[in-house]
Amino acid sequence: MTLLCMALAYFLPSIIGHNKRNAGGIFVLNVLTGWTVVGWVIALVWALTDEPQYRPVYVAPYQAAGPARLCANCGKYSLRDARYCSTCGSSFR
Repeated sequence: MTLLCMALAYFLPSIIGHNKRNAGGIFVLNVLTGWTVVGWVIALVWALTDEPQYRPVYVAPYQAAGPARLCANCGKYSLRDARYCSTCGSSFR
């Protein structure tokens, strides 16, 4: 029973991080350096950190090369066929 509790404590970082994207790395770090207190703590911190949420980036369709429109309000350029400034939203017309 004591051996089971010790094994659970040793692999606690791997158990906590089993569903993370880097679960394999956490496990390898835990196995190779878990016997040191520093390695075990690093693996535990890695297992407890939040993963960044990736949002899809919208890529505008290809626009033919040509002059862009300069906004008189903010001084930024927008697409040549735009009706409104893409930065501040003011109207070009």
